[in-house]
Amino acid sequence: LHLSAVKLAELHSDLKIQEKDELSWKKLKAEGLDEDGEKEAKLRRNLNVIMTKYGMNGKKDSQLINTNYIKDGTESDTLDDPRLEKLWSKAKTSGRFSDEELDKLWREFKHHKEKIHEYNILLETVSRTEDIHKNVINPSEENLVKEEILHNKHRELKDKLRSINQGFERLRKVSHQGYDTTSEFEEPRVIDLWDMAKSANFTEKELESFREELKHFEAKIEKHHHYQKQLEISHQKLKHVEGTGDKDHLNRNKEKYAMLEEKTKELGYKVKKHLQDLSSRISQGLQHNEL
Repeated sequence: LHLSAVKLAELHSDLKIQEKDELSWKKLKAEGLDEDGEKEAKLRRNLNVIMTKYGMNGKKDSQLINTNYIKDGTESDTLDDPRLEKLWSKAKTSGRFSDEELDKLWREFKHHKEKIHEYNILLETVSRTEDIHKNVINPSEENLVKEEILHNKHRELKDKLRSINQGFERLRKVSHQGYDTTSEFEEPRVIDLWDMAKSANFTEKELESFREELKHFEAKIEKHHHYQKQLEISHQKLKHVEGTGDKDHLNRNKEKYAMLEEKTKELGYKVKKHLQDLSSRISQGLQHNEL
């Protein structure tokens, strides 16, 4: 796959979450709690996203995100969207951003690209399900259940599309005006969650509690970014030392690399699991709004 050290650590975290979700689903299935197959379908979608994200779906140039930091101020991946490319080009040449801010902005653009791709995968899944449903001749109780599944998927599509539109408006604003120094959050995923939380059916007290949890979550993400950087640096050093023939130096670097790799995997798993939990809570609040 020719994945970087950081990418491999992220793949490990994603597969670990997928494995845990599949084990939970097997228990539910054994108890007869997934009769409509909705949870199984979601697991397949998630696996499809992972395989596409890391270029394991048999398609060339299909990796979603390059999580390495920008080197020499240039990016090594494309955004696959003319509107995003145009915004990024303007921001990059505006002189409005420091190198660190450009790095942060690039991560926001890549995060937005990932959201669009996940939306398209879900849209394709819904379209296939609708085609199958239309071809059913005799309506039955099972088909009524499938109609409810489709309704839920359409609601999920609506939530994702709303998040994409909000995200694009934010990117447009930041690209033209620069970063707001009074902004409450900086991490793209946290900004998304906060924007959605403000639209959900939370009381003032619940919203304030959620805000505090997001601050802790953002600190966790920043710690993960730190270890990703250190892992990439360690990987480069290890490759350099391998060519010197100094065994003692090589062993020390291998030990450090192994430690950083394990820590990065562990933090990556915790970040993604926490993100799942926070997203689920917001989704419940948004669904409550529609009832």
